[in-house]
Amino acid sequence: MESVSALMKGMESISVLMEALDLSSDPKEFFDGSIKVFEEFMDLFKDKGQAEVASIAQAELESFKSTMLDIAVTGETGAGKSSFINALRGLTAEDDGAAPTGVTEMTTEPTVYPYPNHPNVRLWDLPGIGAPDFKPKTYLRQVNFKRYDFFVIIASERFKCNHVALAWEIERMGKRFYFVRSKVDEDLCNEERDHPRTFSQESVLERLRMDCRKHLQKIGMSNPEIFLLSSCEFTKYDAPGLVKALQDDLQGLQRLAFLLSLPNLSAEIIEEKKAALQKLIWLISLASALVNVIPIPRLSVACDISILLGSMIAFYKHFGLDEGSLANLARQTGKPIAELKAVIRSPEAKEIRGDVVIKMLLKEEKGLPRLTANLPVLGPMLTVGISFLTTYFMLLSFLDKVAEDAERVRKTALKEDEKKRK
Repeated sequence: MESVSALMKGMESISVLMEALDLSSDPKEFFDGSIKVFEEFMDLFKDKGQAEVASIAQAELESFKSTMLDIAVTGETGAGKSSFINALRGLTAEDDGAAPTGVTEMTTEPTVYPYPNHPNVRLWDLPGIGAPDFKPKTYLRQVNFKRYDFFVIIASERFKCNHVALAWEIERMGKRFYFVRSKVDEDLCNEERDHPRTFSQESVLERLRMDCRKHLQKIGMSNPEIFLLSSCEFTKYDAPGLVKALQDDLQGLQRLAFLLSLPNLSAEIIEEKKAALQKLIWLISLASALVNVIPIPRLSVACDISILLGSMIAFYKHFGLDEGSLANLARQTGKPIAELKAVIRSPEAKEIRGDVVIKMLLKEEKGLPRLTANLPVLGPMLTVGISFLTTYFMLLSFLDKVAEDAERVRKTALKEDEKKRK
């Protein structure tokens, strides 16, 4: 959307000025810097009215909320499609809403599995492709090919003609696919058992990768990229590389939706989530300042508490700090949920209410000069600017805290997980 692009470009110059603002600096310095921000802020409205800018910000936020992403997972019976889907969603087979797993084919028709906190991002478990009469064109018609944004093709042993034939048909129809070789933990375990003196994990993984590539090349794929992974140990092997490849091949709001739906598999993912949400804070702050500026009792500012409240709760979910996500993580790692919660320093998601937000605003304002006291006249646009600045700093500070909490929870869970593997 051209109007959104122009709006965000205008915000870039404001961003530079805001990065230079220091809440702990001399009040006069902070005030002078803030005035520069307000001047740039009001420049946004030279060609567009307040209502139009508000409409642009709201429309972009609504676009994000309504963005759909559909990922198809296919492969032969027993390849581990359902286990892969559960691992990518941060669930085990026994968690509520998990895809059923078993030694026989569990999927007879396309079955959808939304991410627990992000229902617009959906993984589809497709029927197995191992039947003797399998035909790619018929299969893709049967599973409603057009529905999916890209495909993950899984094999637990060798890739066969069926896998390549399906990949060719997907590529012919203009969509992306990814080859995944599953259950590598079993291969490593078998190899170590059979060759304990010469076993080398790196050598075995490279041999598996070369074997997959050789068989795919033999049946027609020129330069296939293969990801080795284990759904039981999803943070290891090539899973981070697969997640990055999926992100890199997505664009715009779909990429953002996928990133925010991911479990906290690594410190890098947490940092990427934080960076992505920092950009969204601009639009949230604009919406809060322009759509419904509400005076806050005992504060020298105005903003929309409901927008702040909704954003904070959403941040908790994006970082897996809500009750359901923490319960799932506790079950997966064998760590008592109380120990995971013990490292969280921000209020629990269920405790975030309007009065709590006001208390947090009061706390933040102790380090924030009371700008209105320094201004002789508050025009409407300057009031909007102050509201924008307040919401922005409030959400930015909160984002930092929940991102730090998410990393502490991840490390706490990981320590227990490592003990279980030893």
